[in-house]
This record gives sequence, structure tokens and C-alpha cells, in this order.
Amino acid sequence: MKKNIAILLVTLFMISCKLKAVAVQNNTNAEPTKIDNKVVEKHYENKLNFNTLYIKASAKYEDEKQSQNVTAEIRIKKGEQILVSVRFLGITMAKALITQSTVSYYEKIKGTYYEGDFSSLSKWLGTDLDYVKVENLLLGEALDDLRKTKYTQTIVENLFRLEDDKNADLKKVFFIDADKYLIQKEQISKPSENMMLQIAYAGSKVFEQGTLPTNIEINAIQPKGKTDISLNYNTISFNEELTFPYSIPSGYKKVIIK
Repeated sequence: MKKNIAILLVTLFMISCKLKAVAVQNNTNAEPTKIDNKVVEKHYENKLNFNTLYIKASAKYEDEKQSQNVTAEIRIKKGEQILVSVRFLGITMAKALITQSTVSYYEKIKGTYYEGDFSSLSKWLGTDLDYVKVENLLLGEALDDLRKTKYTQTIVENLFRLEDDKNADLKKVFFIDADKYLIQKEQISKPSENMMLQIAYAGSKVFEQGTLPTNIEINAIQPKGKTDISLNYNTISFNEELTFPYSIPSGYKKVIIK
């Protein structure tokens, strides 16, 4: 089941895993970065302004047993819903629909589907999850609202490193570049459980609506093994009239999360 969610909802199951280090964009020739007390404020000045977003991406899923390349079509109506369609050789193999209150997906190989709210899924993953975090991950924004917590700020390789270490069992670190104040990397870890998740953004493209990443690398490490997911945005368009067709095929078996 986790494999199917992984291929579909990069953001959902990823938060249940831990990651290894990933290269981050960095300008080693830049002037040394200085502490900036308004780094969080400047980060949110980059917020994308759009109604709908269409993305066609190539995706690669890899764990210690297998590797799979697929294409993913992502449709977003900002603040309302996200539809993800996963295709292999042009055939739709799975779909997921995420709204403010529900998460639903189905996959054809085993003929299964899931429908539920974020509370049951969060309990299963072991971390709080909601629509905003899913949308933020896909848009290159910090998973958490950085304005709601005070962080310890340091400089690492000309990146602002913001760390929330108040909870010894759950550590969060965000890396923001000193030029455009975009998220370059974020890490979530549970040292007591030997788990770590890292999300890194490489490359970006500037549109009238704002700046969007063009590559997302999600690397997770947990006691049972590691998982890597790569998303490369190949086609991007804003504010088209999008439809969100989704219906669970008849005869599919419902997955129960305990």
C-alpha cells in the first residue's frame, strides 16, 4: 500500500519516512551570507498567486527492492483540491484526489481504493498532515507555516538554516537561499525512531504568478529501509479552465487504515 501512495502522493507518505542528504543549489562564489532577521517574512513574499495550476511531470520511485518510472499529471485548484493521475506507458494506473477534508485514491494493479480524512491518515503516518502541507510541498513552499514558530538561525553554505529543536523527539530544519529566499531543503526527523525525511528543490522557473520549482527530490530513511522519489516538472501552465474528473471504479476493494 505504501508504494502506491508513494507513487501517487509524493507528499503524503513521504512524511512517514526519513531521508538521506541531497545536493542543494548553491552559489559558492557569492558573498558570505549574513544573519537576516526578516528571512521568514521575505520567504513569504514569494507566495505564488494563481487560481489553477497544471503540471505534467516525470516521476521516479525507488526503494531497496525496485525502481519504477512513471508520468504524473497534477492539477491544483489553489486552496481547494489536488488531483494526481499516475500513468505508465500512457495508461492511467492510479489516481488520487485531495481536498481540504478528504483524501481518496485508487490503483488498478490490486484493484484497491482508500477514502478517509486527514486524521486517520495522520495517525497512520505518525505525523500531522493536512491539505496545506500537501499543496506546499508541490509548490516549493515550507511544509509548516514558519511565521508561527521561532527558529534558531545559522548560516550553512550561504543558506539560512532555520531549526526548530524545541521538541527533542521531532526536529525540523529549513534551508532558505539568501538570494530569492526560496526553500532549498527541509528536513524532518525523529531521532528516537531512527527516522528522517528530506525534501530538496533543485532548479526553478519564474512565471508571472511567481516562482515554481522544477525538480523535487524526496529521500526517506526509516528502520525498514529507504525510499527515493524524484519529480521533474516538464509542463507547467497557470489559470487554465481545469476539470477534476475522479470516480472510484466499481468492484474495487476498500483499504482500511488501522
